[in-house]
Amino acid sequence: MPMRPDDDSWRDGRQDSHEPVRQETPDQRADRNLVELLQELRVVQTGVQIVFAFLLGVAFTNRFPGLDDFQRDTYVVTLLLTVVSSALLATPVALHRGLFHRGVKRRIVDLSGRLAEAGLVFLALSLNGAVLLLMDVVLGRTPAVVITAVSTAMFVGLWFVLPRVLRRH
Repeated sequence: MPMRPDDDSWRDGRQDSHEPVRQETPDQRADRNLVELLQELRVVQTGVQIVFAFLLGVAFTNRFPGLDDFQRDTYVVTLLLTVVSSALLATPVALHRGLFHRGVKRRIVDLSGRLAEAGLVFLALSLNGAVLLLMDVVLGRTPAVVITAVSTAMFVGLWFVLPRVLRRH
């Protein structure tokens, strides 16, 4: 059975696990996983809202008309990445509302987990787009690209590589 990040059943029977094996039915596991996922999404959605608010405000500043083509393109792409991220991260809530009491909670949890992962990818891209835009305006193009590359590597390492490495051990 493949390992899923939202499924603790992979621990069952492991001798080296320090955590107790959960005695729960698949429906109980789906209930718990959905509650945990929705709580995680509440936290992440705040970050999306902050980036989106910042980006909306940028367009109405006196300096915005002075942005060059690269900066304006970075702004537009970053704003759109933030919108996609927000949509992906909010969809699990809409799925839960739309399919409430339909007996498909496990399907909601599976799909919502994938949507959350995609939403995190787009959130990381939008945050790095904001870093690129700000650093380009403040420090210039070359330092902005270097800082954004480091920031992107940090997100990839912490959000995507680290969980996969930990799952293997």
